[in-house]
Amino acid sequence: MTRARIALAAIVLLAIAAFLISGGPQYLSFANLQELRAALERYYAAHRLQTLVAYFVLYVACTGLSLPGSATVLTLVGGAVFGFVLATVLVSFAASLGATLAFLLSRFILRDWVQERFGSHLRAVNEGIEREGGFYLFTLRLIPYIPYFAINLVMGLTSMRAWTFYWVGQLGMLAGTMVYVNAGTQLATVHSAGEILSARLVAAFLLLAFFPLIAKRIVDAARARRVYARWPRPRRFERNLVVIGAGSAGLVCAYIAAAVRAKVTLVEKHRMGGDCLNTGCVPSKALLKSARVLALLRRAPEFGLKAPRPEADFAAVMERVRGVVERVAPHDSVERYRALGVECLQGEARIASPWSVEVAASEGRRLLTTRSIVIAAGARPFVPPIPGIEALEVLTSDNVWALRELPRRLLVLGGGPVGCELAQAFARLGAQVTQLEMLPRILAREDDEVSAALQARLESEGVRVLTGYQAVRVEVGAGGKRLVARNAAGEIALELDALLCATGRIANTAGYGLEALGIPLTPAGTIATDEFLRTRYPNIYACGDVAGPYQFTHTASHQAWYATVNALFGAFRTFRADYSVIPWTTFTEPEVARVGLNEREANERNVPYEATVYGMDELDRAMTEGEAHGMVKVLTAPRSDRVLGATIVGEQAGELIAEFVLAMRHGIGLRKLLATIHVYPTLAEANKHAAGVWQRAHAPQGLLRHAERFHAWMRA
Repeated sequence: MTRARIALAAIVLLAIAAFLISGGPQYLSFANLQELRAALERYYAAHRLQTLVAYFVLYVACTGLSLPGSATVLTLVGGAVFGFVLATVLVSFAASLGATLAFLLSRFILRDWVQERFGSHLRAVNEGIEREGGFYLFTLRLIPYIPYFAINLVMGLTSMRAWTFYWVGQLGMLAGTMVYVNAGTQLATVHSAGEILSARLVAAFLLLAFFPLIAKRIVDAARARRVYARWPRPRRFERNLVVIGAGSAGLVCAYIAAAVRAKVTLVEKHRMGGDCLNTGCVPSKALLKSARVLALLRRAPEFGLKAPRPEADFAAVMERVRGVVERVAPHDSVERYRALGVECLQGEARIASPWSVEVAASEGRRLLTTRSIVIAAGARPFVPPIPGIEALEVLTSDNVWALRELPRRLLVLGGGPVGCELAQAFARLGAQVTQLEMLPRILAREDDEVSAALQARLESEGVRVLTGYQAVRVEVGAGGKRLVARNAAGEIALELDALLCATGRIANTAGYGLEALGIPLTPAGTIATDEFLRTRYPNIYACGDVAGPYQFTHTASHQAWYATVNALFGAFRTFRADYSVIPWTTFTEPEVARVGLNEREANERNVPYEATVYGMDELDRAMTEGEAHGMVKVLTAPRSDRVLGATIVGEQAGELIAEFVLAMRHGIGLRKLLATIHVYPTLAEANKHAAGVWQRAHAPQGLLRHAERFHAWMRA
């Protein structure tokens, strides 16, 4: 906390203390008000302007200092002395200004401190305030049993704009102001403040407070009715849920629905397990493992070993990949899910209406009626429309697994995670690999030094990395195949035997009825959903790659929980999908893992931070493994140990990042991480050492100087 904040907090506390010591609560008591009423009326008659100004200033000051009970008594005074109309105007503006003053004081003194220490817990609150803060503030102002001063202080800790707080507060407090001012005009018949709020009046306030919520529900229902107007609703439903797509998201949806005893049908037109099992995570990691073992064998002399130079049997490697997929497949099989209680259908699904799905299978067509639908149709590789590319049999992450002969010259288009992983793997297996990226660097979402470290490693293993080049055209002729690329310096021609496109993925949104239902897409080409993963139709949800914004297996599974629970239990409670802590890993060597912000993103978003870096070359276990390279970089809030993000580059980074994911998700700071015992020697100690670097940088130097003097005195 800065000196200015401490000084202001001290002034506020002194003012409150002076008020209490001087007997302020006694002067602003209900009993004293009754005794002074006549005197106040006489003074007002003699000094109108001075009385009005003094009253207004006193009201703003008491409200701004958040003195409990003072606003109620002063409002009654206003009604008794100034009359209903004038008092209502005075109190309305004075109360709003005083509340805004308290709001700003709370924000200036405490908000940064609270957000630094509890920001991860308050993220959902801040997001809610940004979306509908005025709406909730208005509702709170209408509930008489919630103290206004508490609302002022708490709202100051959020991200609500001061102007919004002012005008919503003035509007929301108007009804309560009028009630208390009117009671003040009848002060002679009122014996205590408690008599003002009768049971009937409180009930009226509560009804008024909840009216906006009720009205919102009515408006939502009216919108839904309009959306559903042209679709006949079945009198009853055969099932609770139909899930379209049996990839990562769809399988989790079906699993959860069956676990809570809902009747669920899972429809898949191709293979159970989707991309992750058949063409993505599983086969790619199996291929990377074979390539990594080969690279390690070639380093045998580093470990004091003599071995003949190993070579890859590419066909055998790809057969091993196929075998790994087959061994994992039972986890996602029809047999397993049927045993769990899921009805599994193979065929093409088309949403016929908001409550029915038509399935075209080999045995014929079926129409399934369902209360809710989840679309989990996944995505497919994007092949850019480069002139002449249609003359090639382009490889993608979908079909590369059918290869049994290693391409001699492989051109990898794309410098993202998939492109980097496959470029390194094929180079290690013996191909001459060129990697082409149109952006200035590979892994463009990571920090500069991370991209540079990986590029250096790829180039040391024989990959030719070309960044800042755009593919212009493909030429196929008697002289062979080549791709022409251009940068600022001109064009180059790259000879190739095979072209592998790793330029991203596009959502599967065509062919199953979205167009007929008018379900819109986002500019990114994914299905448009709200924060609850609902589409235009409140009973139709989308999750996974088809919905975005992340295209990871683990985020697809994460979204699937929200989509399923909201689809089955949304009538009682809905849950907003939480993307606050999303980790990911690029499984190259070295691995690159990240969660939360990196420096590039923090600078783009103007988020203040401190960066702490620990080099893996200092880690004992990394030295014993022959992998003493890479780093752990942690971003923390200024003057705080709260983790904003972490990037790890090095051996098993994807495993090490889990500790920071846990820390961010549950608000564990670096001090607690440092106090956690880590096994020696392990790679995980790198996380603790990074916390130690942060602690040394934030050591209390003044206290250490005193400690040094103490120890010198003890020696004497």
